[in-house]
Amino acid sequence: MKVLIINGSPAGDDSITLQTMLYIKEWFRRHDYEIINAAQSIKRYENDFSQVKRALKDADLLVFCYPVYTFLVPSQLHRFIELMKESGTDLSDKYATQVSTSKHFYDMTAHEFIRQNCMDLKLKYITGLSADMEDLLSGRGRREALSFFHHVLWSINEGLYDMPVRIRRRRKYRQLEGIEDAEKYRDHEKSGDKRVAIVTDLTDDNPALKDMIDLFRRRFPYDTKVINLRDVKIRGGCLGCFNCAAEGKCIYRDDFERLLRRVIQVADATVYAFSIKDHSMGSLFKMYDDRQFCNGHRTVTMGKPVGYIVDGFLSDEPNLLTVMEARAQVGGNQLAFIAGNEVNTEDNINRLAMELEYDLRHHYSQPADFYGVGGRKIFRDLIFEMQGLMREDHRFYKKNGFYDDFPQNHRGRIIGMYFVGAMLKNQTIKDKMGGSLSKGMLAPYKRAIKQQDKQKPGRKTDR
Repeated sequence: MKVLIINGSPAGDDSITLQTMLYIKEWFRRHDYEIINAAQSIKRYENDFSQVKRALKDADLLVFCYPVYTFLVPSQLHRFIELMKESGTDLSDKYATQVSTSKHFYDMTAHEFIRQNCMDLKLKYITGLSADMEDLLSGRGRREALSFFHHVLWSINEGLYDMPVRIRRRRKYRQLEGIEDAEKYRDHEKSGDKRVAIVTDLTDDNPALKDMIDLFRRRFPYDTKVINLRDVKIRGGCLGCFNCAAEGKCIYRDDFERLLRRVIQVADATVYAFSIKDHSMGSLFKMYDDRQFCNGHRTVTMGKPVGYIVDGFLSDEPNLLTVMEARAQVGGNQLAFIAGNEVNTEDNINRLAMELEYDLRHHYSQPADFYGVGGRKIFRDLIFEMQGLMREDHRFYKKNGFYDDFPQNHRGRIIGMYFVGAMLKNQTIKDKMGGSLSKGMLAPYKRAIKQQDKQKPGRKTDR
């Protein structure tokens, strides 16, 4: 069998993820292997894809191999997948799987992105391997890698793979009523005390997205500035070189950091406007996301709300919705609203404007759920462990209390639980306590309510 390894790491042959496939290759030698450094050579493949087309046609199994970058694959691999689709190569009789490495920070959204695009390409997809960056250094990790590939080969032999998902057709464009109906959505006198950045990759042949942006700007009461990424000089995607971690500066010399520091980070809120492409925001937006690694893992826009204007069938993209929601929560940003145009476009845009205005006026931020809490804790542990390298990240995390919820910091609670556990082991004490344990647990909550009752009437509010 001919196995094509599509290396999606910008590090090329020096990729940590690639080492897992090289290890697998040494154990399953009876197959023929070819490696394409898709990410490292993306500029060359944009000019000439013919070599890749030949490799794709010859392969029986495609293995997408990559590190997880900001919820998805690196932007260079994202672009490579676009080129695969544009090439029109028939892949319907071939199998595909994937291998990723990360700290398991939203690896599931990256894997789902690859799975969805394999379905688009009519590839017969088999569940991939999501490994920790250091798994290959342990016996357990090496066994899991071999077990994974053995399962892939068994699945191919038995003809087992994921069934394709339904793909909807593009609907016909309908101009928004609000663009012409000035009475329904009257222009507001714009306020200059808040600055909101609208980041988009708008093209001239996308009237639907343009109308949505225009309608939002008319409805929104604050000043807005549109930044079209297609007009910004961005030389390439993140290389994963860690130059920014050591030197504090990105190795690229282009306009990206200027845009990030002088526009995005000083704005009071950000709205992202895009058309769904390949189950994501598109490779240009992915490049924008990846390049923000020049901030390390510091959530420098924490506390500022974000919103989305989305053109496309958003109801068909639960993975993309997860990425948008998690991205906001991990960054400490209030997600005002996601305004789509499947149905009730004008009402959705109107709601985004209202929600974002409220969030800005009242400094509202909804507490994070698992998306935010779990994601932050993964990086909290990583940065604490790697503080010697990621010094700016460590200082930021320490300053903002990211380490305060380490379990070992709550010694009083730990000791108290030992005491309670010892009492519950004694049946005599347990019988005497009866239901008093639950009452004891409720005591601090009741005290908090009583403290509220003691406040002066003038300080109470029912709004």
